Amino acid sequence: MQSSGTQEVAAPHYDAEIQDIARYVHHYKVESRLALDTAHLVLLDTLGCGLEALRFPECTKLLGPIVEGTVVPDGTRVPGTSYQLDPVRGAFNIGTMIRWLDYNDCWLAAEWGHPSDNLGGILAVADWVSRSNRRPGGRKVGKGAVLQVADVWRAMVKAHEIQGCLALENSFNGVGLDHVVLVKVATAAVVAELLGLSEAQTAAAVSQAWVDGQSLRTYRHAPNTMSRKSWAAGDAGQRAVDLVLRVQRGQAGVPSVLSAPTWGFYPVLFKGERFRFQRPYGSYVMENVLFKVSYPAEFHSQTAIEAARLIHEQLYARGKTAADIARVTIRTHEACMRIIDKQFKAMDNFADRDHCIQYMVATMLVFHRLEAGDYTDGSEAARSPLVDSLRQRIACVQDPDFTLAYHDPARRHIPNGLTVYLRDGVALPEVVVHAPLGHRSRRKEATPHIMAKYRRHVESHFSGAILHDLLALAKDPVRLAAVDVDHYLDLYTKRDAA
Repeated sequence: MQSSGTQEVAAPHYDAEIQDIARYVHHYKVESRLALDTAHLVLLDTLGCGLEALRFPECTKLLGPIVEGTVVPDGTRVPGTSYQLDPVRGAFNIGTMIRWLDYNDCWLAAEWGHPSDNLGGILAVADWVSRSNRRPGGRKVGKGAVLQVADVWRAMVKAHEIQGCLALENSFNGVGLDHVVLVKVATAAVVAELLGLSEAQTAAAVSQAWVDGQSLRTYRHAPNTMSRKSWAAGDAGQRAVDLVLRVQRGQAGVPSVLSAPTWGFYPVLFKGERFRFQRPYGSYVMENVLFKVSYPAEFHSQTAIEAARLIHEQLYARGKTAADIARVTIRTHEACMRIIDKQFKAMDNFADRDHCIQYMVATMLVFHRLEAGDYTDGSEAARSPLVDSLRQRIACVQDPDFTLAYHDPARRHIPNGLTVYLRDGVALPEVVVHAPLGHRSRRKEATPHIMAKYRRHVESHFSGAILHDLLALAKDPVRLAAVDVDHYLDLYTKRDAA
């Protein structure tokens, strides 16, 4: 008598999309000088953003080991703290720090995201591997080698590429999923290679990342906007590292996780559609990644804030202030309106404010600044009646040409145009900024500002010889490339306090 249960069938080959990722990770040689130079800047910028986040108690109270006081031998160091953690918890700590202030790099396409979020898992594993392999007579991990910063750069280029190429033509937000699913997939792929897994095992790890429960975007949108959006990438990174370690210990993969009828990712979570790809994996994403140079703000608002700064200066030259503004129109692109257009939404918390273009533009027009502290409850900007009144008089309108420029691979613009109407009836000329300072087309202009941003962030944590060493290495990428990862992270370790 035949069983009423599902009959077993022969396991299929891995989905082609998974095979392509595993093949790329194991066989592609990163040779682009632009990509490696950009990875150097991304590493500095991302570490600096993580250090800056340590000024905020809402971030630091999430950090550290699960069991207070736990110290893991040869464990991952968490920059700016004295924590020494297992690589899974280390990935969460580092990933949460670097994403907390929404100040690290950005990638905008059909899906949005922050490819340097992958650095949480990459650094945690690279540091743990290096410390373990350095110990005389200790158990060797991965390939048995001590990794160098150059190895981290190459892993970053590949993680950026996997996340960014998947994002180019595939809208995960369109089906309600958060972009951190791509952090989980990309981190799993590159960490598997760092840990010495075979190409087949890497495919298994990537398949496990796809089958894992995926985060809903609801914590990024009203009425549920909250701080999980700041630690979601850290969570994705720790899940990725955990899954890779399970595969390393013999856990099998899920070959047709994407395409399996009824139960696969495509039919269950992607409306039956297969992923589309604009280009093969290479180094395109790192070469074109966007830096948040000037302002800790959701990237679709960056050009609007630049325009608002220029308008503030025009108002000052006319002897006027933001109090003289009747209303403002922001000509923008579709993604901006979908994510951060919150004209009449109550600003209940940090997460509301740093994802509201009206609040950010109003703060710049009123105070001629936009800093991370302006998002906190009780801050001058959050308590300002003028900011609150003005933001409700700032309306966004979509310009189809701006949306086309946003999606055009040759431009990748994030355009915004601000028109200010004064109470005396005067309309100021529209100020349009097409590409923010962090855009590839402005990289030469931006580089000194990226380095200055890093310096500001490390100066608030370190001094003396350590500060000197960090800044000297930052300015000398050739020397930094040859530094062992564990020795580099030792420079960021706080010996006296967590």
